[in-house]
Amino acid sequence: MKPSEIKKVIDVPEIWKNMEKVENRLFEITDTKYKYLTKISQHLINAGGKRFRPLVALLAGELGNKDYNKIIDAGVAVELIHLGSLYHDDVIDKSPRRRGVESANIKWDSTLAILGGDYLMAKASELAADNLGIESVKLLATTYAKLVEGQTREIELSFRTDYGVEGYMEIVEGKTASLIRTSARLGAIASGCDNSTINAISEWGLQSGIAFQISDDILDLTSDQEKLGKPVGNDILEGTYTLPVHIAIEEYGSSFLDIVKETKEDKEKINHLLEVLKSEKILNKTREMTKYHLSESNKALNALEGFPIYKTLLKINEYLLKRTY
Repeated sequence: MKPSEIKKVIDVPEIWKNMEKVENRLFEITDTKYKYLTKISQHLINAGGKRFRPLVALLAGELGNKDYNKIIDAGVAVELIHLGSLYHDDVIDKSPRRRGVESANIKWDSTLAILGGDYLMAKASELAADNLGIESVKLLATTYAKLVEGQTREIELSFRTDYGVEGYMEIVEGKTASLIRTSARLGAIASGCDNSTINAISEWGLQSGIAFQISDDILDLTSDQEKLGKPVGNDILEGTYTLPVHIAIEEYGSSFLDIVKETKEDKEKINHLLEVLKSEKILNKTREMTKYHLSESNKALNALEGFPIYKTLLKINEYLLKRTY
């Protein structure tokens, strides 16, 4: 998801004006008297990124009283949680790069990367407590627990092929979709929306968040190494089996499991595995799952049809599907 592409989809000037304020607040909130810590905690902020989660919070904020100071802080809080989780992910995965720069665990070390991630998450909680209220503080804490559950489950199931599409979806809901759902919910709460509106935009965030991850799974196979920032099929080599793998297991059974096994034993054989996963049959079945969750997301939007932002939310879903082709 390129920022230039998403700007074409979201033609709402106020959103982009507020996104600039989100960016400024990220730097402001992480600026500490301890300059060494500031440098570490701002490392990935400086590296840029899609900022999809704060964008979702700002979009949800358009559904209520548009208290932009609160809505912007909601966007900042979810991005701080997301950034903190990336520091921790890179330590877990021993990743050398993130967003085109050295990861914090390489630039400094794993201890400082963990502390940097902890600091960002602490600042998210502090911001929510100061400006967003106890409901938002609890929501962020619950969401981070779900992130940890999803990450732990993914590690537990590394190189295993027996948990299927259903198990994969549980991981995705925890690791990715839960924070996108919370981004929508937090933005709506900050804007003083009623419960039915909050629940509708939250469901949109959850279902679109799942679709977002599935589309990333497809791009991990169809993009090149330069665009991905890592070798094609890298997640699979590391034992993280994405949705196309589980679909191929359902489709081909033991014959495909043999290919998975030989790739685990000899990483040079990854091309054989990728050939199956990149086939139109597997990619199309994966796209069908994207379509299903976007359809569920669109159903949730029916309750929001009277709002000016409604058509923009639909266009985002159209974009998420388009990026899989």
